[in-house]
Amino acid sequence: MSKKVQAIYLWWHKPVIDQELLQSLPNLKVIANSGVGMDHLDLKLIASFGVKMANAPRAVSSSTADTGMALLLASARRLVEGYHIATSSRMEYCEADFLGVEVTGATLGIIGMGRIGYKIALRAKAFEMNILYHNSTRRKEQEEQAVGAAYCEKMDALLQQADFVMVVVSLTPQTHKLIGKRELELMKPTATLINISRGAVIDQEALVTALQSGVIRAAALDVTYPEPLPRDHALLKLKNVIITPHLGIKTHKATYMITEEAVENILAALNDLPIPSEVLPS
Repeated sequence: MSKKVQAIYLWWHKPVIDQELLQSLPNLKVIANSGVGMDHLDLKLIASFGVKMANAPRAVSSSTADTGMALLLASARRLVEGYHIATSSRMEYCEADFLGVEVTGATLGIIGMGRIGYKIALRAKAFEMNILYHNSTRRKEQEEQAVGAAYCEKMDALLQQADFVMVVVSLTPQTHKLIGKRELELMKPTATLINISRGAVIDQEALVTALQSGVIRAAALDVTYPEPLPRDHALLKLKNVIITPHLGIKTHKATYMITEEAVENILAALNDLPIPSEVLPS
């Protein structure tokens, strides 16, 4: 069937796209990815075979933004810890000093103000949060005003001011371990780090140390490196961490929309039309 294959729809990084596969499919025209992140693909290698690539940014932005806000709220109000207390066989009452932190009026720093980051800002505005953002390019003034967001040209300024820091960037060589020991030490000791991008964007060993020593208050992670973490990993033993298994886009509606967007991209490529969500190698 190899000569008949003209398109590949990647679901959760399967199949693996390597040189051997590309050489075996001489008539391949397009690879459509089920999500935004393309860090699992060698874009230059694929392009060298004359194959076009597309992702699905429109389909995943709302569900991923929802996940980010869910993690923020769950960490702030200690919902996971509270659940274990409430369901414990020894539960008689909840300690009076089992306290979370306020979200209303707190400052949220968004690192990465693309499509998903902006939707997070829209949600945070509804929670009456003060919003800072750092991005490679500044948003238009009317877009900033719509969500009440202030631009931080330097990421350090955002880290020093935010009560919650949410990382929403693509994984690239430039963003690998973007948040490390130095960045964590710039954050408030009362701050929470939330990651819904890729695990390797954060230096996990530095994060473990920061959480153990009180450099920051807490972390909420939908992504780790690797996924899943080894069962003896230190992050899994800390009470001030929430970890979820990359749930960002996992809703019935988002899954359906991703498939629709992928099919739209594939059909465009096969008919030599502009691909709506084409991704070019940098």
